[in-house]
Amino acid sequence: MTAQVGIIIREFAAGDAEAFRKLNEEWIQHYFELEGPDREVLNDPKGAILDRGGRIFVAERNGELVGCCALLAAHEGEYEVAKMAVSPECRGTGIGRRVLEFAIAAARESGATRLTLETNRKLAVAIGLYESVGFQHIPASRVPPSPYARCDVAMEMFLSK
Repeated sequence: MTAQVGIIIREFAAGDAEAFRKLNEEWIQHYFELEGPDREVLNDPKGAILDRGGRIFVAERNGELVGCCALLAAHEGEYEVAKMAVSPECRGTGIGRRVLEFAIAAARESGATRLTLETNRKLAVAIGLYESVGFQHIPASRVPPSPYARCDVAMEMFLSK
């Protein structure tokens, strides 16, 4: 886990948009295709996430962004975990877990009571991570339609204060 040395988890800042876009484009295009909602968020994270009440967290190592995770404002007291990515050279080092746990803690501190996320069954390692931090699968009967064609798994986590 040497890649964890010198990792700082922090809020998204001016100048982070290009790295945020590249980190997410890399994994999405590796497994799937970029979709319209991806382009909207990745081309304008400030307008599509931050200005709508969401937050973005990044993992930085030696001035380079190597991971990220967003909280999209959903219903009152709820966020959707989205646009979570780790650079290929840092995968498997625990950075994804750290940035996800940071996002969960921030949601809890903000008073959120529920987190949701959408993913794809192909991403078994990511699903395992989500399960390990407390996300549970949502029954198909309760899953609203997704704006993403690739999403076939929905999960949720209830937060206690």
